[in-house]
Amino acid sequence: MRKAHAPKNIDEYLAGVPEPARSTLNKVRATIRSAAPRDATEAISWGMPAFRYKGPLVGFAAFTNHCSLFPMNSSLIVTFKNELEGFETSKGTIHFPLDKPLPTALTKKLVKARVAENESKKKRTVSAKK
Repeated sequence: MRKAHAPKNIDEYLAGVPEPARSTLNKVRATIRSAAPRDATEAISWGMPAFRYKGPLVGFAAFTNHCSLFPMNSSLIVTFKNELEGFETSKGTIHFPLDKPLPTALTKKLVKARVAENESKKKRTVSAKK
């Protein structure tokens, strides 16, 4: 959804999203928060709500006809393709209805997989510098 001005935080972004998408994204946000480490932070990245943890974690957004989860790694869409059956996907996004969030268990799996990737990437970077 286009905004007249860029939101400064997720609350501001969600305030500009009409129902039912706002409630749906609030559920997605809560699910991500519950699966992400305590020190994960919320941000606006590329004009959309996102979580960061040792780099980009996941993003989410509302559009005219759907909501999206952006796992920030297209390989996860391939990895979880069986569980994503019934959802429209593309290289970097998973679409779901404006009035129905992705299943909680699936969202948590995706977030935890991204956490593991970011932790692994950080360890490789530290090892390479030694």
